Amino acid sequence: MASNWTPDGWKAQEARHLPEYGDANKLSEVETTLAKYPPLVFAGEARELKKDLAEVAEGRGFLLQGGDCAESFAEFHPDNIRDTFRVLLQMAVVLTFASKQPVVKVGRMAGQFAKPRSAPTETQGDEEYPSYFGDIINAIEFGEETRRNDPERMLKAYAQSAATLNLLRAFATGGYANLRQVHQWTLDHISRSPWGEKFSQMADRIGEALEFMAACGVDPETVPQLQGTSFYTSHEALLLPYEEALTRRDSLTGDWYDCSAHMLWIGDRTRFEGSAHVEFLRGVGNPIGMKCGPSLEPDALLRMLDTLNPSREAGRITLISRFGHEKVEAGLPKLVRAVKAEGHPVVWSCDPMHGNVIKTESGLKTRPFDRILSEVRGFFAVHRAEGTHAGGIHIEMTGQDVTECTGGAIAITDERLGDRYHTHCDPRLNGAQSIELAFEMADLLNLEANERHKQAA
Repeated sequence: MASNWTPDGWKAQEARHLPEYGDANKLSEVETTLAKYPPLVFAGEARELKKDLAEVAEGRGFLLQGGDCAESFAEFHPDNIRDTFRVLLQMAVVLTFASKQPVVKVGRMAGQFAKPRSAPTETQGDEEYPSYFGDIINAIEFGEETRRNDPERMLKAYAQSAATLNLLRAFATGGYANLRQVHQWTLDHISRSPWGEKFSQMADRIGEALEFMAACGVDPETVPQLQGTSFYTSHEALLLPYEEALTRRDSLTGDWYDCSAHMLWIGDRTRFEGSAHVEFLRGVGNPIGMKCGPSLEPDALLRMLDTLNPSREAGRITLISRFGHEKVEAGLPKLVRAVKAEGHPVVWSCDPMHGNVIKTESGLKTRPFDRILSEVRGFFAVHRAEGTHAGGIHIEMTGQDVTECTGGAIAITDERLGDRYHTHCDPRLNGAQSIELAFEMADLLNLEANERHKQAA
């Protein structure tokens, strides 16, 4: 447990990207109400995730983390939750087969509402109102009342997170995650996909492996583990009043846990010395992610690791690189070398989304698929050269058939972006693009698996 730490100690530090609330009494009332609500997750579940991530840090697994850029109240629907969960399962099966290792599945779901903004206010014409900080804080519609930072929206976000978690738990353990069924979805998708022929060979090999297992008596009907899966939730710990209100002391260990999600992360904009967000997260026992971009120097990274994980507990820290496709192979190696030399046990994961945003002529933001894939390949190349484990992928995606990221085999063009551009924040990969990315990554993971096999021989 962290020394000299309390759940509200962050208030003495510099808190960037937090909204200003006009009614302090209302904020206090909401915090008191949330503090009385049940935890959304249990400390024991967070410890299980940490144990799984410790295996990844040792090179014996892979982290798949994905979901919405920002969840919204408007798109809250069981079908949307189901579709995103299903695509993550399909990706996980492909990545498991290719890597020959377990895949740890973590959703950007059931809490990913708040977003940092570069400016506290937005101006349209002669009117200036607070920026949109995510549905947990205010509304996306531009207006005096809708953009008012309202603490009561935290209660609605809690309720939506609880309902989302309830459905995810049912999907994960109630038979929906049956391994054979998940593979059948992928086969159906391939049969309709423009890239079906390219990846059908691997899909067929997965099917043959399942048939072999069934012939040996290892089948979802006889092995309960094949009927379900472990699935965890995560979000950026940005809105600290909400996170503090959901922090609980574990009755078994006496340690503090942020029970709003299994895993939390610190963004690029809140990762600095003296940060209130760093101060808060150093004291909770959850697994912690930290975004690492071009602005982060090796010495600063090592100081952050010493602050967040002084005991060097494996599975505690996931470093999520976000450089952009042109900078990853130049900027990432110095961070990898510094962490390796210091002996910190971390999971290295790749966020190929945030460094690859461009604005089209229409004014819409997009992320070209080829740039996303290029950064993933660069990430794997760096770890191959440094002798370290490329341990994960962190993507913004949805199971819906949106048109937000250009390219991929389905060839979304700039002109088609407006067809189904629904995001409340940044552009997401759709279901087809997400599965295509998993198959592209399979080749990279196969190389790693073959290299491990050679070394073992």
